[in-house]
Amino acid sequence: MTSAPDILCIGSVLWDIIGRTPVHMAAGADVPGRITRLPGGVAMNIAMTLARFGLRPALLTAIGRDAEGDALIAEAARLGLDCGHVYRSDDLPTDRYMAIEGANGLIAAIADAHSLEAAGDKILRPLLDGALGRPGAYWRGPVALDGNLTLSLLADIAASTAFHEADLRIAPASPGKAERLVPLLPLTNATIYVNLEEAGIICQRRFASAAEAANGLIDRGARRVLVTDGARRAADGAPNGIVQADPPPVLVTRVTGAGDTFMAAHIAAERRGRNREQALAEALDAAALHVSGDIGS
Repeated sequence: MTSAPDILCIGSVLWDIIGRTPVHMAAGADVPGRITRLPGGVAMNIAMTLARFGLRPALLTAIGRDAEGDALIAEAARLGLDCGHVYRSDDLPTDRYMAIEGANGLIAAIADAHSLEAAGDKILRPLLDGALGRPGAYWRGPVALDGNLTLSLLADIAASTAFHEADLRIAPASPGKAERLVPLLPLTNATIYVNLEEAGIICQRRFASAAEAANGLIDRGARRVLVTDGARRAADGAPNGIVQADPPPVLVTRVTGAGDTFMAAHIAAERRGRNREQALAEALDAAALHVSGDIGS
C-alpha cells in the first residue's frame, strides 16, 4: 500500500485460539465444540471491523519473524490491512490468546501478549521517523489504541507530542488492565471505550448503570467516554451530557471481540458523519450482530 491509511490501530495483533460450545459450561467441564484459530487481538479486531466498513487501517504492533508471524501478516494483508509499519522481531515469538466460551459466556481466557510488551516503544517508531509522522508534522488522523501496552508506554503516549493532534480512541484490553488507562483520562483529544466493570475499576467504585459510570469517568477528568453493559443500556458521556441507547435483543453465541467490534463500528459511524445518538445505535447494532454469530455444533 502506498497511500496514507485512514486510521492507525496500535496494540495487540495475535492469533486467537477459541474453543466454543453451544452448551452451558462450569469449571472442569469436558464438552464437545469447535476450536478455531483466527487473527485477533484488540488492534487486529478493530482493524478488521474498520476494513469491513470500507476504511484502510494500518497496524502498529509487534509480530515475530516466525512461521506463525508470517501467516498472521499474510492473513492481515489478505483482509486489506496495511502491515508495512509492523515491528517484526527476530527474537520475540508471535503473541497468542486462548479462550473457552460456552452458551453462558466466556468461561476462561489467557492472553500471552508478552512480545508486544517487550517490544515497547519500538512499535511507535513510524510516528516519529517520517513514515507516518515526524516532529513538526505529527499524525493528525484517528488512532485506535488498546490497553495491552505497558503502563509506562501508555504514560509516555499520554505525554508525547506525537499524539497531541490525533483523534485518540482508547480501550482497555481486559478488566485486569483497565487501570492502565488512568494516565490517558485527562487528554482532551481522547475518547475512552470501556464496559461497566472496567469503568468501576478505573474509578475504584461500583456503578449501577452505564450512564452512572459515564458520569463517574467524566468526573475523573475524561473528556468523552463510551460505556457498554452487555445487553443493558449503553451510554456516551461527555461534559455536555449523556446519550443512551439499548442494544437490540439477540441470542449470544460468542463474546470474544464484541467490545472491539463496538468500538470500530462507532469510529466508522462518526467518520461517516453520524451524530452521537446515531453512532451509538449503529455501534450497538454491529456488536449485536457479532455476538449472535453462528456457532458450529
